[in-house]
Amino acid sequence: RVGSHFDRYREVSQRVMAIFHDITPLVEPLSLDEAYLDVTNSVTESSSPQSIASDLKRRVKAELGLTISVGVACSKSVAKIASEMDKPDGLTVVAPGREREFLAPLAVAKLWGVGPKTAERLNKEGIDTIGDVAGRTEEWMRQRFGSNGAHMRRLALGQDDSEVKVERETKSVSAETTFAKDTGEADALLETVSRLSQRVAGSLQRSGLQGRTVKLKLRLSDFTTFTRQKTVAQPVQSSDDLADAAGDLLRAELQPGRTFRLVGVGVSGFGMQEPMADEPRQLRLTGFE
Repeated sequence: RVGSHFDRYREVSQRVMAIFHDITPLVEPLSLDEAYLDVTNSVTESSSPQSIASDLKRRVKAELGLTISVGVACSKSVAKIASEMDKPDGLTVVAPGREREFLAPLAVAKLWGVGPKTAERLNKEGIDTIGDVAGRTEEWMRQRFGSNGAHMRRLALGQDDSEVKVERETKSVSAETTFAKDTGEADALLETVSRLSQRVAGSLQRSGLQGRTVKLKLRLSDFTTFTRQKTVAQPVQSSDDLADAAGDLLRAELQPGRTFRLVGVGVSGFGMQEPMADEPRQLRLTGFE
């Protein structure tokens, strides 16, 4: 295991990433301990995705003394879930066409972008597993969960065509709104934060992004504009997690008589985030494609 000292953690991460790049140039780092690899062009008659994954695990173990958990699948979302099945030293392969079968028995909270609150809402609708999501119609999901519901259903069916992105040009994802009339009502402001969080989460999920820095932008009635931000322990992608973090930032700014003209919510920190203190983690390959 790699301890929480950031310089050492980053150094080891760079060595692991160098090994990844020896396998394929198509490497998308998510953080210091997660990455996607597209090994399509590395597959030959004598070198299957599974054998590539096995060789990679052996090499990281031999050269760095670390274990990594690998998920192999045709899509990023399925590969990520597969990589979490047998940690800390696992190798899970989901064959093409078997995605729905693999996902079906798993708890709905395992689905990409589903946070605790969304999972609770799904449970209240009688949806406990990913297979339950896949079994609902798109119309049913959309009526109850909006566009995110339709997206969840596609992922539950194993339908995800997001590509491995070698260059992360996107620095942040955000959404904001200007009120027709300045307001200081806590409930109205928190509802706006929740709505903006849903928009941002939808963009994150469609892009396959997740970040550790949540930002809140505020403009007062006198046009004073400022931002507040916080770093969270785990990368956020779900609207619930985003709304919780942004809501905390908003509550800290609420004061009697203070009114707001604009509210914005954003997420950044998509690349190499520093691990939180006292949070040792194993370097882990999230997925192959």
